[in-house]
Amino acid sequence: MPDNPLSLSQNANSVRVSANTPDVSVTIAGIRFKNPVIAASGTFGCGREYADLFDVSALGGICTKGLTLEPKTGNSGMRLHETSSGLMNSIGLENPGIPAFIEKDVPYVQELQKQGVIVIANLSGSSAEEYAEGARLLDICGVDMVELNISCPNVTSGGIAFGLDPEAASSVTRAVRKALHKPLIVKLSPNAPDIIAVASACIAAGADALSLVNTFKAIAIDIENRRPMFDNVSAGLSGPAIRPIALRMVWELAGAVAVPIIGLGGIACANDALEFLLAGARVVQVGTATFMNPVVMLEIIDGIAAYMEKKGVSCIEDLSIRQFPYII
Repeated sequence: MPDNPLSLSQNANSVRVSANTPDVSVTIAGIRFKNPVIAASGTFGCGREYADLFDVSALGGICTKGLTLEPKTGNSGMRLHETSSGLMNSIGLENPGIPAFIEKDVPYVQELQKQGVIVIANLSGSSAEEYAEGARLLDICGVDMVELNISCPNVTSGGIAFGLDPEAASSVTRAVRKALHKPLIVKLSPNAPDIIAVASACIAAGADALSLVNTFKAIAIDIENRRPMFDNVSAGLSGPAIRPIALRMVWELAGAVAVPIIGLGGIACANDALEFLLAGARVVQVGTATFMNPVVMLEIIDGIAAYMEKKGVSCIEDLSIRQFPYII
């Protein structure tokens, strides 16, 4: 055992394995992940974009780019702006549409599935009917699970995001649940006034698991031209700046609901991921950090296993400190 329990593999295409390696597999809604690290939606494409950099099949899962029923060109103007502790984006859900995804990307991700990678399709939309139709197509295309993005604007309710209101969140979750036979994850917006109320409404409507958090609403100002950086004024903030807040939300939600939680938000190393697992998340998603370090997810998988071995923890479910006495 190395002096540093979180020492990482020197080979970017391998994950540390030894005779004493704990079981890092996790099961969510009947789906087994070989490890608790998933590539987050919007940061990893469908996996082929990183295939020349490392062995994508080492991951527990990938969550596809956000998909809508029809193709979207995305937002105009600046789309990315780096801050001192994170990344702001105003991509606008640019994607080729679900039919094109099924035709061009599903054959590739099915090869990953053969290697044990769980494929989650991230579903977006602007009305409950659009979400439901997208879910029907994804239900028969071969992906393992669907992650419902409810941070999208609801065009039938004045453009307010579905995820900000429990009733709206419930209605779209229920519509997708009726159209979908696969396990359903609902991705929560951290901008909701009462995220536990939204989460509870989604669970009552059929969500099998919850993922949080999505990006935080933020703005940046171009001081030279004296105008907002983004054409839409606000953008989504991700990266290290949001991690402590995301962790607090995961902690609070884990104490309020019984369904599995997928934690994300600023995770950039094994210690970050372990905080989320200790707080009650079952698995984690990693996004922005992959732009700085493409092999970071392999390092995180390695570090989680090393920590578990050091602490004598045999499985991921036993990591959460909620089941043991702890000091506040």
